[in-house]
Amino acid sequence: MSETGYMRFFPYDRPYENQREAMDRIHNTLGRGQNVLFEGACGTGKTLSSLVPALEVARERDKTVVITTNVHQQMRQFVAEARAITREEQIRAVVFKGKSSMCHIDVGYEECQALRDNTRAVVDAERDREQLERRQRELLAESQDGDGSAADARSAVMDELEDIEEQLEDLEDQNVCEYYRNNLTEDTDDFFGWLFEDVRTPDEIYERAEQQQFCGYELLKEGIEGVDLVVCNYHHLLDATIREQFFRWLGRDPDDVIAVFDEAHNVEDAAREHATRTCSERTFDSALDELADADDPRSEDAANVLSAFHRALVETYEDSFGFGEREGIGESWEDVPIANEDRKDDLTLEFLQRYSGRGIEDDLEAAMKLGQELDEQYEEAYREGETATRTECQTLGAAAFVSAWMSESSTQGLYPVVSVTRDAGTDEVYGRAELYSCLPRQVTGQLFDEIYATVLMSATLQPFDVTENVLGLEDAVTMAYGLQFPEENRRTYAVETPPLFSSDRDDPAVQETVTETIHDAVRMTPGNTLAFFPNYGEAGRYADRLERRSDRTVYLDEPGESVEALRTQFVANDDAVLCTSLWGTLAEGVSFDGDDANTVLVVGVPYPHLDDRAEAVQEAYDVAFDGTDTGWRYAVEIPTVRKTRQALGRVIRSPEEVGVRALLDRRYSRSAKSDLGKYSVNGTFPHEEREELIDIGPDKLKFAMRNFYGDHEAYGGEPPAP
Repeated sequence: MSETGYMRFFPYDRPYENQREAMDRIHNTLGRGQNVLFEGACGTGKTLSSLVPALEVARERDKTVVITTNVHQQMRQFVAEARAITREEQIRAVVFKGKSSMCHIDVGYEECQALRDNTRAVVDAERDREQLERRQRELLAESQDGDGSAADARSAVMDELEDIEEQLEDLEDQNVCEYYRNNLTEDTDDFFGWLFEDVRTPDEIYERAEQQQFCGYELLKEGIEGVDLVVCNYHHLLDATIREQFFRWLGRDPDDVIAVFDEAHNVEDAAREHATRTCSERTFDSALDELADADDPRSEDAANVLSAFHRALVETYEDSFGFGEREGIGESWEDVPIANEDRKDDLTLEFLQRYSGRGIEDDLEAAMKLGQELDEQYEEAYREGETATRTECQTLGAAAFVSAWMSESSTQGLYPVVSVTRDAGTDEVYGRAELYSCLPRQVTGQLFDEIYATVLMSATLQPFDVTENVLGLEDAVTMAYGLQFPEENRRTYAVETPPLFSSDRDDPAVQETVTETIHDAVRMTPGNTLAFFPNYGEAGRYADRLERRSDRTVYLDEPGESVEALRTQFVANDDAVLCTSLWGTLAEGVSFDGDDANTVLVVGVPYPHLDDRAEAVQEAYDVAFDGTDTGWRYAVEIPTVRKTRQALGRVIRSPEEVGVRALLDRRYSRSAKSDLGKYSVNGTFPHEEREELIDIGPDKLKFAMRNFYGDHEAYGGEPPAP
């Protein structure tokens, strides 16, 4: 035990095959303060392989482990593993969630901050009054016993008491939070004793706090300092502002933190999202209304610059509409391309043409200063109880955005975009401006430089050099472990159906071949079949065709519907097919264990919608990494294959399970490279997975599947006729 001290945190009898090796390598790497890229297929035990050695290094070197994910099911898995660890080795662990999901009175961040400050001021004043009253009683007794100096001292105390009483009268009119008041005035020892008896979920904390009329979120912040392990969402680390506060609550500097990112193939998009800035037309409307009501000489200059940008935004998207296009705008945001190769973007050009005044920078400076003062006034009004809610200063937000737009829109890696949507309530079309961040390493690179060490784990991190480049990692130690289950229990086919290019998807002959191949696979599956498609439209198309041809129950996953309810219905069946999008929530982070699903089909290559944003990311990668095809490979091909690999991992989740994984599109086959060029994706799979791919014609799939399942006696009777 002494030579492998990290095993004290391992909660089960013995590790899986290769899990011990992974833990040993990660322990050594973290001990040197290095980063780890860890790819492990289902069955590798990635969570414990990373968490166990991280906890040991943290204890050896006085660090805190933060494990983070953006997948809810994985959050539950982390809680289960942490609870298992505490049964073997005592650790203090908390599961941290955002304030909005834990607030008992449902107020926003700014309101909460003001309420918290007000409440603390009231409680502090009440405590001061109590101490002064106690002191004056003591001095009164002393003076009655003949102590002359006590009478003088009591007089001074009474003056202080009078001041405190006046202060409290003023504070009584201010907004306070009774839950937080109880935090400050009641005994919370019982709550913290309960909190650290086990690993508690945010829902459990919320319910317990509600019962005792405490603010569970503030108690969690108070109790988080000095813990061994924190489980949280990505934004606690990827958002620079939140990260700074989060580490302060932890009582840790960045160099005192070991971070473990689960589903780390998602970090790229999450970081890009956190770095992107947006400002809606509605914000400009509110800012101009705010300035019209402001009795301040600077409001004219501020309104001048903000109204010019507002008019330019409206004019830019209105000019983009062709005949009938405005009427076709839906309730989802739709991009209006504005970037130009040889000049400023269309919005900036329109703004410069519309603006007239003493100078954009001067007017923006006036808007910023006035916005800051208005924001302080709103804060004070809420504290004093003059308003029921904490007003957000729209002038400040709009001015900060325009300032960033003018100074940063030409910066490498930032892409200017205008988008439009339709308000479902008013039927009004309105727009927003956005500085879209193409290079996630501008966010993640700084994070990885600051913290002590990181483990990024996923089933789909390869190629490792691309992950390192995209996220700004240097000299990371890489390790990869494939499926640990018996290879004879699975088959993976590259079925040479016609390539489902978007231009060919409406071809009747292509549709018939694909439908017949899916039908064969479903018919030859002794149980449920999962079918993933490039988008929800294609999923609906083939679900409809299957319903007309198959006697199996066909479930269709559609946007806006309850995925969990659909999944529950599907797994309760034993001869169904579920059609969904590869870009939906069922494609990763959701397990279909045991008999939940036996066959998984990936129909087509799920390239993302190649819009102007996608092209901007490709161009940014081409420039950043000095290669003409780098952008396509980094931004399109590799993320697409990762999506496919994630979908394949939904089945065969234990050593006993038997299943088939089939890729229906000739681009997955070895033969595609010769005539499909860069659209062949076979070579993008890791070598071990590529070696498992068996090229097969669509007419042969039913025979191969029948033989495979028959050899494993999976039919429980006579196999279906081919």
